[in-house]
Amino acid sequence: MISIVIPVYNEEESLPLLYEKLSKVLERLGEDYEIIFVDDGSEDRSFEILRSFAEKDKRVKVVRFRRNYGQTAAIYAGFEIAKGDVIITMDADLQNDPEDIPLLLEKMKEGYDVVSGWRKDRKDPFWSRKLPSMIANWIIARVTGVKIHDYGCTLKAYRKDIAKRFRLYGDMHRFLPALAKRFGAKITEVPVRHHPRLYGRSKYGISRTVRVILDIFLVKFLNEYITKPLYAFGGVGFVLFSLGFLIGLYLSFLKFFGGKDIGGRPLLILSALLILSGIQLISTGVIAELIVRTYYESRGEKPYIVEETINVEE
Repeated sequence: MISIVIPVYNEEESLPLLYEKLSKVLERLGEDYEIIFVDDGSEDRSFEILRSFAEKDKRVKVVRFRRNYGQTAAIYAGFEIAKGDVIITMDADLQNDPEDIPLLLEKMKEGYDVVSGWRKDRKDPFWSRKLPSMIANWIIARVTGVKIHDYGCTLKAYRKDIAKRFRLYGDMHRFLPALAKRFGAKITEVPVRHHPRLYGRSKYGISRTVRVILDIFLVKFLNEYITKPLYAFGGVGFVLFSLGFLIGLYLSFLKFFGGKDIGGRPLLILSALLILSGIQLISTGVIAELIVRTYYESRGEKPYIVEETINVEE
């Protein structure tokens, strides 16, 4: 069985054509399938259109969020209810092409657990979209060790046992191949088509660059230090402590052997700050992230609230 997970946010104009194209492709495959639309708090007629699909086609499942929680939460919700042996994610704006789904499935037959789409000929503005994406992809590939060209492409295929392991918060959807590395997944990519946006406007801009950079550090931590955080914090802490200790040693030498007053020297304050502040400032953000995850996991809560579902089993 194949599950298609599609986050939707204000895509009323593209949905009818998307459903038509997607249905034709899936029918040709001759496999059992389901299409899961997750309405991420749309403010237009998207949910009404999705309801009409579900009423005439029981293979269409719809999840409606109470408000906009973001693409990561929408994909996570889709993964939670998906029943397919292979789960495919794609955008609702028609920039991903349903005709590329067979390419992903064929590649998975070679034994891969995650197959990522690569928008080799991307139809987006260069300066505001393509260039920042190229830089981000280069950094992510080298930091995480998972060398694929296009982390931002939503069109990806996952084996069920990998997708069901994800616990997604924040804006982590773009890092799913890197996160899958933790589970020993075999990861590859295939070139896919990319079409210019026909309707509406993009939900992303250059302003997300800072968030992406911060998330890169989080993914690096989750992949390599989640079970041994002392190695991450201890390395930084050791360097800062050593610098502070050496400065303190130098000041002590001046005090006891040079007879000089060190009480009013800025170096004394710097020594204390190096020993204390560095570790606190760096670790606070990551520790807070772990606290949030522990909160959700321990209470069995999700980072979203579902208002309504259609054709979804309880």
